[in-house]
Parts: sequence; C-alpha cells; structure tokens
Amino acid sequence: MYTSAQQAAPVRMTVYPILIAISMGHLLNDAMQAVVPALFPILESSMNLSYMQIGWIAFTLNMTSSVLQPVVGLFTDRRPSPYFLPLGMAASLLGMVGLALAPSFLFVLLSVLLVGLGSAVFHPEGARVVYFAAGERRGFAQSIYQVGGNTGNALAPLFTALVFVPFGQKGAGWFTMVALLGIMILSRVSRWYSHKLEQREKDRAQKTAVKLEGQERRRVLFALILLIFLVFTRSWYSAGISNYYQFYLTQYYHISIREAQLYLFIFMIAGAIGTFVGGPLADRFGKKNLMLFSTVGTAPFALLLPHLPLGWALPALFLAGFILSLSFSTFVVYAQELLPGNVGMASGLIVGLAFGMGALGAVVLGKIADTYTLKSLMWMCSFLPLLGVLTYWLPKDKGRSAALGH
Repeated sequence: MYTSAQQAAPVRMTVYPILIAISMGHLLNDAMQAVVPALFPILESSMNLSYMQIGWIAFTLNMTSSVLQPVVGLFTDRRPSPYFLPLGMAASLLGMVGLALAPSFLFVLLSVLLVGLGSAVFHPEGARVVYFAAGERRGFAQSIYQVGGNTGNALAPLFTALVFVPFGQKGAGWFTMVALLGIMILSRVSRWYSHKLEQREKDRAQKTAVKLEGQERRRVLFALILLIFLVFTRSWYSAGISNYYQFYLTQYYHISIREAQLYLFIFMIAGAIGTFVGGPLADRFGKKNLMLFSTVGTAPFALLLPHLPLGWALPALFLAGFILSLSFSTFVVYAQELLPGNVGMASGLIVGLAFGMGALGAVVLGKIADTYTLKSLMWMCSFLPLLGVLTYWLPKDKGRSAALGH
C-alpha cells in the first residue's frame, strides 16, 4: 500500500533554492498569461469587441492549457521531460510577439493559443519539480510555487495601467524580455531536475504501489470528481471578478479604466498572499478543513460586493480574494495524495483542467453580461462560493489510506 511505501521512503530535505527558482519561473509564466486579460480594455476599444468576444479570448487561453495540461501530465508521468520547462516559456515568447502585432481578433486568438500551449507544457513539470524539492513540507512547498503564479496573475491590472494604457497593444512586445529571463531560469532548474531523475526511480515504484481495486477506486474517483467540481465553481467566481468587474466599476461607479485596475490588483494580490499563507495552515489544520473554510468563508464577502458603495469595495475584494485563495495550493496537494503515482496528471487535472474548464465561465458570463446587464452578472457570480459546502463530503486527508476510509 501507499502508506508503507511512504514509511519506507527516506526523509527528504526541502530544497529551497529550487523552490524559489521554480516559483519565479511560475511568476514569469503566469505574468505572460496575465498579459491577455490586461489587454482586454485595450482590445475592446481598438477592435470594438463584445463582452462575449472577450470571453472567447479568455476561453481560448484557459481551454488550451486546461485540456492539454492533464495530457502533458500523463505523458510526463511516464516519461519525465525536464526541458519542457524552458520550451513552454519559448512558446509563450512567440505568443507575446503575436499579441503585439495582431491585426485582428482571429490573430489575437492564435497568439493566445501559443501562450496557453506554453502554460500547458510548463505546469505539470513545474509541479513535479516542486514534488521532488518539497521534502516533508508539501503544503508549504506548493504554496511557494503557487504564490509565484498568483503574483504573476495579480500583475494584470498593473500591466493595463502602466503598459497598455500608455503604449497600447504593442506594449506586449516588452514581455518577450520576460520570456527570455524565464528561459534562462528554467534551464537551470531543468538541469537540477534532470540530475534528480537520474538519482531516483521512485515514480515507477509508486505506480506499482498504488493500484486500486473495487471500492477503493470508486472512492478515489468520487473524491477527484468532487474536487474538480469545487475548483470549477471557484474558477467561475474568479473569472467573473478578473474579467468583468473592471467593466462593472467603470459602468456603475463611473471611474476610469486606470482607476479600476487598482480594485482588480487588490483582489489578485490578496489571492497571492492567501496562497502563501494557506499551505502552512493546511499542513497544520488539515487540507479538507482549510478547503471548507476557504470556499464557504468567501461567500459573505462575495454576496455583499455587488451592493456595497465604492469605498467598501476594496476591503471586501481583499478579504474575498485572500480567503478564497487560502486553499489554492491545498487543492493540488490533495489531488496528488489521491493519485501519488501520477503527480503530473493530478496537478494537470486541478491546475489545468479544473481551473481551465472554469474559464468556460468567461464565455458564459460574457453572454450573460451582453444579454442582461453587468449588474445581473455580478449578482449571479456572488452565489457561487456557497457551493463550497460540498467540500464537507470530501474524504479525510490523512494520506491516501485515510482518504479511502482505511
């Protein structure tokens, strides 16, 4: 069984330089993803895009990475590929060039496709590097890794205000330098990762140790489906805020696009802080407990947000973003414990498929905004965190044997 395999494994030390380096790579990767929503106000104006077309851009970005991440993860579980890390960054570099020069909506979609492909290639191998470097502090290590990505995403409003408002669409060209820096950092991480793979043959041993039969398999499948659904609903709420709240602010509170970016930045940077804090809390209080608190605890602030005066919106956004993101890294670690022999696929299912499928919400929410109003959209989004009560039915998380009820 898995627990005996764990007991037989030597205690591993946490490799902080690698965790910091892969977190920095995650930050740079997700910063380039953040360029896409940061361009939304510019593209909406310059190309006369509808809210639904904006939703299709977000959908293309996230669906590319979401569909491919578990596929890449399954492939690399069988054949780990350290140099996928800088290769993914190279694909994003090409996407930045395309966005800077895109003359039409279709060309924007093709460029965004490259950025999504780069993300899909990066994330599963990045998660495996974290797994190897984590030692016994998996929640904390995953937080270090994920806070890089969340911080990169949080920069989107600043990119809009500081780069794209003054320089327009061509400002995306500056991010080719970000991609080059990422390639250099991830090339060094890949060398460490390659040496680590030469020293270890544990993946194959774990796969033989975790074969499931009968009731065990059904329980793991139930837990995984419920986990993906919970992440899916969280993603729909985040999509509503990150893609459309800026338009809500400009339309109903009559503030400028530049001013609206501050509100998005507060929500996103609160998410980065919450991600960092959440990992150690999960290690201490349990993953299921933290996931339940995080999802349900967001609901009061989400429900209040559409009805608050502008002065109260900032603290409500901060608290909603902070509490919601406490469990961000915990969902990944929980999935890895359910599928310990398939770390890449587990990470791809949560970070990729579940979060990316949530981007389907960007299209649906855009259609709602076009058909009804932005106020109706915000009102509907505010109820999504209430679905977090379903976390109660997840199995306990004391390793996989506990998750299976043993």
